[in-house]
Amino acid sequence: MRAARLTGATLHWREDGNASGPVVVFANSLGTDLRLWDAVVDRLPKHLRLIRYDKRGHGLSSCPAGPYTIDELAQDALELLDHAGVQSCVFVGLSIGGMIAQTLAARAPERVSALVLSNTASKMGEAQMWQDRIAAIEAGGIAALSEAVMQRWFAPAFLSTDAHLPWRHMLERTPQAGYIACCQAIAGTDMSALTPTLRQPTLGIAGSHDGASPAALVEATIDLLPDARFTVIEDTGHLPCVEAPEAYAAALLEFLEEVGHV
Repeated sequence: MRAARLTGATLHWREDGNASGPVVVFANSLGTDLRLWDAVVDRLPKHLRLIRYDKRGHGLSSCPAGPYTIDELAQDALELLDHAGVQSCVFVGLSIGGMIAQTLAARAPERVSALVLSNTASKMGEAQMWQDRIAAIEAGGIAALSEAVMQRWFAPAFLSTDAHLPWRHMLERTPQAGYIACCQAIAGTDMSALTPTLRQPTLGIAGSHDGASPAALVEATIDLLPDARFTVIEDTGHLPCVEAPEAYAAALLEFLEEVGHV
């Protein structure tokens, strides 16, 4: 296991593949850790350098006192690139990871050659919705919301099997303080003016059954970008990289080839 001591947090991270290959960095969703990408990484070419990490407040990373902001989370990502010696990468972000990706691409465009914005948007929900979620967690813990979260995360076919249970357990074991601090970051973020300024080639990915960031919401964000295309992975929810890793890896690899990042 690797730890990166940054200005505001210590992040747990790992890399797979070729240490001198083209770099792809993955940022996770709320309530998950870097294992979110296991099945996708296993299906990507071994000559790539594949980096993933637990954002602050999640997984094995430290949990500084909140609230957090997307700017702080993007600064963590930028400092991790420095720590890992990454000059340029394709950055893949899912949900809040996609918000981090948009902010990082605007702040340090020379470090992000292309973007994959997965199951995300420039604005995700209204602030009151997030405040209501925070209040519910403070009253009953994350487990009180886990059933509703599973309904948003996964399509019915996946939910009908025991395969979703480890993901439920991952969610419920997320540090409550870190989860709430990241909810506060999302609640305070509206990048509808920032996102159209991005000039990186971008792939948007949505799940047809996503209850957290519906496909139409993702597509509306992708439509803000001048050099972007959009795809829907059928019969998946908010985490298509879990439910359909073959399709997800194929879409990602096709995009990497299109932008010459192979």
